[in-house]
Amino acid sequence: MDSQGIQRTACALLVWAAAWATMFMLEQKLDLANLAMLMVLASALSALWLPGWASVVVSAVAVMAFNWFFVPPKFAFTVDIYQNALLLVGLVLVNWIIAGLMIRQRRLAESARTLASREARLRQWGDTLRDASDPAAHAAALRTALEESTGSAVVVFVLGSLHGQADERTILQVGEPNSEQRSGLALCLKEGRAMGAASGRYEQLPDVYLPLRGRGATLGAALLMEWGRQKDKTQLLPHLQALCDQMGVALQRSLMGAQEQQAREQAQLQATRNALLASISHDFRTPLATIMGAASALQDQGDRMDAAQRQRMAKGIVAESERLARLTENTLQLARLDAPSVSLRCDWESVEEIVGAVLRRLRQRPEGRRVYAGVEPALPLLWCDAMLVSQLLDNLLDNALKYSPADAPVELHASVHKDDLILTVSDRGPGIAPAWREKVFEVFQRGDSPTPEGRPDMDRGAGVGLAVCRAIARAHHGDLLLRARGEGGCVFECSLPLRGHGPSIPEVDLPEAQA
Repeated sequence: MDSQGIQRTACALLVWAAAWATMFMLEQKLDLANLAMLMVLASALSALWLPGWASVVVSAVAVMAFNWFFVPPKFAFTVDIYQNALLLVGLVLVNWIIAGLMIRQRRLAESARTLASREARLRQWGDTLRDASDPAAHAAALRTALEESTGSAVVVFVLGSLHGQADERTILQVGEPNSEQRSGLALCLKEGRAMGAASGRYEQLPDVYLPLRGRGATLGAALLMEWGRQKDKTQLLPHLQALCDQMGVALQRSLMGAQEQQAREQAQLQATRNALLASISHDFRTPLATIMGAASALQDQGDRMDAAQRQRMAKGIVAESERLARLTENTLQLARLDAPSVSLRCDWESVEEIVGAVLRRLRQRPEGRRVYAGVEPALPLLWCDAMLVSQLLDNLLDNALKYSPADAPVELHASVHKDDLILTVSDRGPGIAPAWREKVFEVFQRGDSPTPEGRPDMDRGAGVGLAVCRAIARAHHGDLLLRARGEGGCVFECSLPLRGHGPSIPEVDLPEAQA
């Protein structure tokens, strides 16, 4: 007997001792009926602490003792008056009825506690699965919950796909079943119905098999070993099946979410392919036609052209080839950056060197002399893909040169703000209407900016460059924003996170025409 049982027995004995002491004290003042009421009261109070069988035995012994000490003739078990005999019989019956009611009440209370415990376990298990990103990782937790509920050894099988088969490639197993139990789990998975003792199917089996059911699919199975030895199988089985079904629904929700994500990625990939096809079929035609026309003219009529005409044709071929190369590079980078799980070739790079390389390439073009650069001294190294960041600056500067007057300067600045590197490219062009400040970052959107003064024949581009710039910035966990400039024009601001700021490096010299 544990300490709690000893305390309960002691309380019952104290009640009986107090009752008997009171009856002896009041024997000369009360009649038998009133004394009997004191014993009934003691029997009812002691039944609160004594087990049911003990309460029945103690009440019967108490009636016999009452007959011995109080019912005439005293100190004998004989009864002279039939009313006294009726009183004793009534005492026994009343005491036993009280004991029976207490037994029933305790069973109801125990059943209520069991139901409350199961309900709490179900609620806690549901909360755990609701917040789980990967319910399959909680297979061991399901095994623990089933073992705590039954005291039996448990094996859990979890499928890795909605329509998987019971093989080693698709199953997560927790526990070690034998070959016969493994076959039973496979059958439970296939049929999606419980098997074994108290399940209504194959009840001769010593174990029970419970499916992990979702909506219209079975995502796993649980094995409860030696289930046939359990006493409350019929009452407990629905609770265990509810635990398994919660796991099945969570698994189905997780797998359907993974499939949905995969479908979105496939749709995104298909959209990128369609965009590539549209770009190739539409925006590549103009430079190709120009190149083919100039090359054909040189081939067929080159001997009749003077040197200036041939030079002009060759210059057009080079310019359109460069345009075609930029468009091809931007389109391919956009396809790469829009693909799921893109990986960058990052390293610690010097911002000064990246800006210097971009300026050197621009100096080879006549309009490149309009670019002025300002770089904050002693900038930390940037963890980035140098080729992509260079392409971002190339596109932004090319866009600024294209959409600004021929004699207007374009400014490039690099600085640090908090934990970000800020690259800004500003021009003095016509600007972009507020309604288009987000649309210009979409593929094949060219905006509605008017043609800059003095450049009526300007090529408006394919609408890919800014989309690639934002994709590059976001691939580095940064962003690219467009702000209006107070005196006219646009400011493109790219923020790139600095990882620990990196080591500082000495300042390097940039090409000429920097401010």
